[in-house]
Amino acid sequence: MQKRKLLLTALALTACTHATLAQAQAYPNKPVKLVVGFAPGGAADFVARSIGDALGRALGQPIVIENKAGAGSSIAADLVAKSAPDGYTLLIASPSSISVNPALNPKLPYKPSELQPVSKLTSSPLVIAVNPATGINTVQELIARAKKEPGKLNFATSGNGSAPHLGAALFSQVAGVQMQHIPFRGGGPGIQSVIAGDTQVTFGTPPSVLPQIQAGRLRGLGVSTLERTPLFPDLPGMKEAGLPDYLIDFWYGFFVPAATPQPIVQKLFEATQEAMKQPGVRAALAREGTEISVSRSPADYAAFLAQDEKFWVNLVKSADVKLE
Repeated sequence: MQKRKLLLTALALTACTHATLAQAQAYPNKPVKLVVGFAPGGAADFVARSIGDALGRALGQPIVIENKAGAGSSIAADLVAKSAPDGYTLLIASPSSISVNPALNPKLPYKPSELQPVSKLTSSPLVIAVNPATGINTVQELIARAKKEPGKLNFATSGNGSAPHLGAALFSQVAGVQMQHIPFRGGGPGIQSVIAGDTQVTFGTPPSVLPQIQAGRLRGLGVSTLERTPLFPDLPGMKEAGLPDYLIDFWYGFFVPAATPQPIVQKLFEATQEAMKQPGVRAALAREGTEISVSRSPADYAAFLAQDEKFWVNLVKSADVKLE
């Protein structure tokens, strides 16, 4: 009887393995949905649309981009975490939905463990910019104004817990200033508020900010790396700007539901590698100040996330960032 049970178990496992392999071999046979947790016009949306066509060609199926903005990208993360683990629903995420939001809100409807990492995609600094009407021309002038008028300068972000929000919180902590946070549903709407003068400052993502600086609608003060970056050499780094203790950058990467079979994850990883090598993708990202930074494997990305989480969680605690 025991032998019969063992045999049936072995047969069931073999059948399951064959079914998974067959599913992976057939994958993909329909369009793949790429979910973006922010409104159109922001950095996440820009990166998704820059890679979408090339990723579709690598997979042999169209990529359908769907914006699900809200709750600092938590709505999108929850949607993907609860989706069928079949490789047809993909999330582009930043530290917000993977590390920051769970640290801010233990009652989130999803857990980061419900999302399986595929690959890191990009890495970027933040860009500190102001409305030109403020008369602020440098980082030191921004600090002086904020100290002179505590709480009167409003900074716009792509949402509570977003990289721009955490970047501004760290800046306020390091510089010893107080500014008022005004969250939006994406980088695009936040930047438009600074241009309109409804808010005065942003610690924005390069795709959201650089075109507006180049058009003269915003004034760039610096980048959040210590040194200047060749991606936009006209803006000083924080050491040159007089704030050498301030350093922050952020990333975007792909995730799928946790139970997605490994052969499908590997196919997505390989397609991502191929897409990110395309000159058109690299050129489009570079024009907007975004550097390609692809993982060596899904396991390599998971190891990176385990270390990166410590930085963001410590920042949430040390900067006393709260849900608003």
